Amino acid sequence: MRNRPQSGVTLIEVLVAVTLLSLLSVAMLFAMRIGMNTFAKTNDKLMLDRRVGGAQKILTEEIEGLMPVTAPCAGIPQSAAFGPSMAAPPINLFQGQPAAMRLVSTFSLQLGWRGAPQILELAVIPGDQDRGVRLVVNEIPYTGAASAGNLCVGFAPDPVTGITAPQFAPLHAGPQSFVLADRLAFCRFSYLMPGPPEAPPDWAPDWAIATWPRGVRVEMAPLDANPARVQPTTVIVPIRLSRDPKAIYAD
Repeated sequence: MRNRPQSGVTLIEVLVAVTLLSLLSVAMLFAMRIGMNTFAKTNDKLMLDRRVGGAQKILTEEIEGLMPVTAPCAGIPQSAAFGPSMAAPPINLFQGQPAAMRLVSTFSLQLGWRGAPQILELAVIPGDQDRGVRLVVNEIPYTGAASAGNLCVGFAPDPVTGITAPQFAPLHAGPQSFVLADRLAFCRFSYLMPGPPEAPPDWAPDWAIATWPRGVRVEMAPLDANPARVQPTTVIVPIRLSRDPKAIYAD
């Protein structure tokens, strides 16, 4: 009887095939890892850019929603600054300082323009490990002018203008504070003052006038500039408290 030849593979061929398959698997693993890392970095960059853009939009809408609220000063009902027999006049519930601002707004963080009015407290505080500064905001539900007047602690002459102006309780950041911008080199507020008819308006770092500003400017700059990402920048918000009915309802 003849011996029939049978097909098969040698041990060397098996080792070569297993080696090639292993190299192919390792190459695919590295390719997938590089792709996932690139996707994660791109997603982080987009999220940071959206966070910066969203924070600036929130800041703009909060200031645009300013309500012209007047309230009695609960700190000193009979103020010596106005005479022993004269009651302190109602104040405009608006505090404007270079590193702090307090106002009543129709915009809230949770419900946007559909929410109830809020007393907003914006403050510039030191950043993490005292590197730079951050901008935070507190929301206090607005329940009426009487309760809002508790934020006024009295009257005192303004150190810059000498005008007797209301003094407000200090602003504090807490666990409920929302961080609008972080890792900033600086952040300061300024307020657009109404000037004479022949002169343009001017920006003031302190607000001690018994009226409302025409606009608010928030100047910001990043602590670590990165041209590849969206950076916090200066925000200028006009305040429109009076409108012409004829212009709104004109045919």
